[in-house]
Amino acid sequence: MQGQPSYRVIAIDGPAASGKSSVARELARRLNFVYVNSGAMYRAVTWTVLDRGIDPADKGAIAKFISDLRVAGRLIDGEFRLLIDDVDLTAHLHDDRVNAQVSRISTVPEVRKLLLQRMRDYVTKHDLVIEGRDIGTVVFPDTPYKFYVDASLEVRAQRRAAQGLRDEIAQRDRADSSRAASPLIVAKDAEVIDTSHLTVSQVVDEIVKRLRAKNLTI
Repeated sequence: MQGQPSYRVIAIDGPAASGKSSVARELARRLNFVYVNSGAMYRAVTWTVLDRGIDPADKGAIAKFISDLRVAGRLIDGEFRLLIDDVDLTAHLHDDRVNAQVSRISTVPEVRKLLLQRMRDYVTKHDLVIEGRDIGTVVFPDTPYKFYVDASLEVRAQRRAAQGLRDEIAQRDRADSSRAASPLIVAKDAEVIDTSHLTVSQVVDEIVKRLRAKNLTI
């Protein structure tokens, strides 16, 4: 990545149902940073691709399709939401068909390039807490504030079920970790936090403590 971000970035990476979304949202609220859920951005693109009847296995057709999309971010209650063709797709992001195809569609290089640039655009205007799977390794590799939150497979499966979601955690792990484009890995300089037996508040407390140790002005 060329240059340094204009504002501060706290990267929160981790696998599905590790608690990263809840942690990142609460951390952003406490610090008065803007919260960005990169997974929601990929889900919005996935829903749009499926809604237009494009084969999720046809990477060429997906790449051509997204080149004509109007993609914009809107700040709502301290959170960036991705609007596609001026539509907020929040209500559809966890549809079963999106759960089934988001890992596949998010591997399309053109999709990743489009959303990576959108995330980097956000940091030219705001301090961010941004969560995902490659934030500290690919999107903002230069930020000194990197955390990787994880939990046991059993705990993560329980959390997913409690949310009423039916995607298969182990399958998501395999897809996210083995993909060629920006696989899920722990950044070498990330601090790892196991959330298996911690509340969201406890995890955020720990991250805030570590941020202070890194001399982040809070």
